[in-house]
Order: sequence, then C-alpha cells, then structure tokens
Amino acid sequence: MKNDEGLRRWRLLLGGGEADGTGLRLSKDDAAIDAALGTIYGNGEGTEGKRRMGNLAASAPKVARWLGDIRQLFPTPVVRLLQQDAIERLQIQQLLLEPELLSQVEPDVHLVADLVALGAVMPDKTKAIARQVIRQVLDDLERKLAQPLRQAVTGSLQRSQRKRRPRHGEIDWHATIQANLKHYQPELGTVIPEVLLGHGRRQSALQDIILCIDQSGSMATSVVYASLFGAVLASLRAVRTQLVAFDTAVVDLSDKLADPVEVLFGVQLGGGTDIARALRYCGQLVQKPADTTLILISDLYEGGTSETLLKQAKTLVNSGVQVIALLALSDEGAPVYDARTAHQLAELKIPVFACTPELFPDLMAAALERQDLQMWAARNKIVSARAYLEP
Repeated sequence: MKNDEGLRRWRLLLGGGEADGTGLRLSKDDAAIDAALGTIYGNGEGTEGKRRMGNLAASAPKVARWLGDIRQLFPTPVVRLLQQDAIERLQIQQLLLEPELLSQVEPDVHLVADLVALGAVMPDKTKAIARQVIRQVLDDLERKLAQPLRQAVTGSLQRSQRKRRPRHGEIDWHATIQANLKHYQPELGTVIPEVLLGHGRRQSALQDIILCIDQSGSMATSVVYASLFGAVLASLRAVRTQLVAFDTAVVDLSDKLADPVEVLFGVQLGGGTDIARALRYCGQLVQKPADTTLILISDLYEGGTSETLLKQAKTLVNSGVQVIALLALSDEGAPVYDARTAHQLAELKIPVFACTPELFPDLMAAALERQDLQMWAARNKIVSARAYLEP
C-alpha cells in the first residue's frame, strides 16, 4: 500500500502520458485532481510527448467550473495557492474582472494585492464585488492582528510615560500596590506606599508615526498589511498616524485611514520608485522629530540616485526622527531587495530588516519605547542588514 501511494503521488506529479513511466491508472477522484492540476501546470498528454498548457481565460463557464472543482478537491490553503498560480501562469485577468467569477474565488492577501493592481481597469460592477472580497480579507486580518497592535502600542506608551510623582488622578494603583507589597501593614490591613507609580497627563498624541510605503508591484502584499496596520494605528488617540504611498510620485493617504479598503483603492501598484522624494515629503510632515517614528516599507530599489536617497535619510536621522526600513511586511520568506542600499542605510544606524505581520505589533512597541532594535531583531531571530551585508 505504501508503494502504491508513492506511485500515485509520482503519477500526479508527472502529469500522465506515456512519458510518466508509472503505468498507474488513476481513480475517478484522482483523475479529477489530475485534470485540475493539468489545467494550470500542463500534462504529459499530446502528440510526440509535448507538454501542453491549459488555458482558463477562453471562457467564463470554464473558469467557473474550474474554481468549483478545486474548492471541492483541495483544502483551502491549497486552493489559494492554485488560484495564485493560475493568475500568474495563465494571466487570467478575466478571473478578477468578472463579478460572477470573482465571487467564487477563495479570498486571501495575494488576491487583494491583485485586485488593487487591477483597480484602475476594473468595471464598476466588479469593483463592488472586489470591495466585498477585500473587506472580508481585511476583517479576517483585523481580528487576528489589530488587538495585539493596540495592546502593544498602548502598553509601550504607558510605560514610557510612567513617572514617580504622579498626581492623584494619574496614579496607577495596580502598579503602585505591586511595587509596595513589602510595606504591607498587618495591623492596619493595608499597604503604606513609599513610592507612587503613575502616568503623565494624557495628551492628544504622545507619538507620531509615519508609514511610508513603496507601492511598486513587488511590494503588493506589504502594502495590504501596511494599510491595515495604518488604519488600526489611526484609531488610537495616543498616536498621530500618517500614511504615504509612493512610486515616482507621492500620495498622502492619511485622510483615508479610517477605512483601509479606501486606502488600498488609493494605491496604484507598479511603476517606478523615487524613495528620496518620498522621504523628503515625509520630512515635511514631521512636527516633533524626537517623538516621531518613520517606517519606510520598501525593497530599496531606487529609481533616482542613491546619494539623494541617503542624504534625505541622513537628514531625518540627524533631526532626531527614528527611521526604520522594513524590506517587507509579509509572510513570504526572505525578500528580494537592494543589498547595497540596505547596507548604506544600516551605516546611518537605521535598522534594516524584514518583518512578519505577527511581529509588527511587538516591533512598534519596541520602537515607541526607543529600544535597541538591533537587539530586538536578534531576540526575534531576525537577521538585520547590519549583521551580514557587505558594502
């Protein structure tokens, strides 16, 4: 049985035809799986052993049937992978532009990125479905990621504002009691505190955060996550959040942060990259340099001159702004990026590394507390540019 299972897997992998060499006949269910995979990846059937590629773009009914087949034959993570491969390998623009087909697609972050990229050419009737799909994905991500980010940022600001001589209305009673338990008076049945712990007077914004997002096509999934996190941060009164997207032009999307779907439809994925121009614009937004964290999310492939980019970055750092360069904000493994520019930014003492969405809340907390982010990266087993890049 074990050998039969191995032979079955080889047969599905090789795609059939005389060249596969297995001589195995597939069951009805396996034949359906083989046909679904062959549509994207091709199979060994055809004259003279030539491989042929399937094509889902020819007719809407065929796409709809294929979508229905794969959802029945494979688990959800595999369905998402097959959809993504189909879009990339077969260039199925129709899949994303027809509302009746789009409604059948399994939504995920990659699909959102594709929809955003097609936003400019999408018919109005499709945009309504696209918004629903994007909303569903962002709602799922928000349930998973928003609360950790709120807790991390709020906690970090409270810790940074804690002081030893609070006014009565500013006393943190829980922390004060914990710090003074050794002064418990049994005869009085109470704690006589020697040290009062509390928080400073709450202000409308204790810190400023600027998210500067590269909207080139390679950064698509990072843009999705950054838009969501930007919306969550904007909901916190203790921070003032601004979001800027750029290619060769700069677009300030801060006024759309109440709705991350609107942010995404304001993004135009693709095109060139002018990081220096984006940093120059962000510098104009800075009001309190010492209380400002600027997060540049980019693969650092600069379309302009690297000298101008480095000059703008150095100006921000010298003014007191905390600058962080994220090469990616995604779960997609090691990113592709400009190693030379990453090294040059690291030499300016700018932390340069990639970050997963799950780690981003903790990164923000560490940044707002002005922790050593190189140490933070090491604790989280993230290799930073400074650690291994050569000039």
